[in-house]
Amino acid sequence: MSAPGPSGIPYSIWKQVHMANEQLLPALFTPLLTHGYHPLAMKKANGIVLDKPGKPDYRIPASFRIIVLLETVSKILERLSALRLASAARSLGLLHPNQCGSLAGLGCFDAVATLTHEVRLLQAASFKVSTLFLDVKGGFDNVCANKLANTLTKGGVSAYLLACIKSFLSKCQCRLIFQGAPKVFCPVVVGTLQGSPSSPLLFVLYIASLHPTIPQGLAISYVDDLTITVGSDSVRSNICALQYFLGIIQRGGADLGVAFSVPKTEVIHWRTPKDRTHVSFAPIVINNMFFPPSQVVWWLGYWLTPTIHSSGHFLRRLALAKASFTSIRQLSAAGKGLSSWCNRKLIFGAILPILTYGCNLFVPDAATLKKLNSFWHGVLWWTTDCFYTTALGALYREASLPRISSICKHRRRSAALRLVCAPSEFNPATARIPESVPTWDNGRWAEDHRFLLRGSSKAVHLTSWLGPAVNSAKLLGIPEGLAFP
Repeated sequence: MSAPGPSGIPYSIWKQVHMANEQLLPALFTPLLTHGYHPLAMKKANGIVLDKPGKPDYRIPASFRIIVLLETVSKILERLSALRLASAARSLGLLHPNQCGSLAGLGCFDAVATLTHEVRLLQAASFKVSTLFLDVKGGFDNVCANKLANTLTKGGVSAYLLACIKSFLSKCQCRLIFQGAPKVFCPVVVGTLQGSPSSPLLFVLYIASLHPTIPQGLAISYVDDLTITVGSDSVRSNICALQYFLGIIQRGGADLGVAFSVPKTEVIHWRTPKDRTHVSFAPIVINNMFFPPSQVVWWLGYWLTPTIHSSGHFLRRLALAKASFTSIRQLSAAGKGLSSWCNRKLIFGAILPILTYGCNLFVPDAATLKKLNSFWHGVLWWTTDCFYTTALGALYREASLPRISSICKHRRRSAALRLVCAPSEFNPATARIPESVPTWDNGRWAEDHRFLLRGSSKAVHLTSWLGPAVNSAKLLGIPEGLAFP
């Protein structure tokens, strides 16, 4: 449940209002949407100041994040306009095909799967591949209402939606909530409010033009995280290409008033597991600053190594899960404290998601899976308060929790099934599935670089999720090569 705004009215009140009279809220919102007006009373918000974890110095404002708590009735109205704007933006082509996040049906998995697929495809064509990771500085604070309105107007967005956006972005007020702060509302004249349902979509539309077309590579983004991937015959050529396309993006960003964070800029030179050549440590120079290649990049919750090996990711997830479990187990000693049912709810909601994040794309090897199982068995013993000599079969039944291998297999198949059922024009990962795999439609991304492998014996499924995609399609009873109706 979302936190309420200055009035303190939660969503539960509006749910009860709607249950009492189903015509009241539609009668309230319909004229506001029709005339494109966002009431001033709905544009007052509380700003909760939160510190960003891991910052070296908390004396500077950049070490804190402000989460805006708007009125709940305002969020309902914004959600309605955001749904209509998202539908219009996709139909009018205002979004880049390689944009993920803030859009229905697109998540971190789609972005990372597209990136790893493109890297492996270029490597299969005997290219050296490099990727530059960028982060938009300030994010939502840099959105200019007038420039966004001009972009939407040129794109053909309806007049009432434009009026709704202009009204929402104008005359906003916010008061900061922290110890000793004066409870006075101050005007907000720049950007969109972080915490609004429509702000992520507006930001994605605002930076849609910052995606250049790369002949042998890919530019893909997830909200404010942008990557540039290029492939060529040498790492030096990749660095030159990255600098060239970065210059294009920086010039486009300057026109929009958008800059990129220097501390969050990273570069990685990908390698194949069988590559025995000398490891390249060639840095990239950006604005007279040297950025050496990283050996591990954390992007959207996935730890990516130059060889895209799964062990680097899962071992770090295991360390995070152990740290979380150390805190949770203090709530209940053996035979005391919380009940087994409460322990199971904690494990299922706080440990399992941390431990298995990324298993929909990566497959843990045997050695890593053994370490994951060892930790998971200890968690189950604590959950059920069983003896350490309890047979594993009985332990799993007592805890009513599945094995790690079963969870990973289920989530890979679920992700693959979601991909083959997604429209290829909206999902960049689906658009790169081979045509032999049955999908919802027959569309494929026009700039896919699969032609580089034409006539080669390497023209096979290049990512681990394509195999489950074929199996999932067969489970649905659909012959291979036949699209969904």
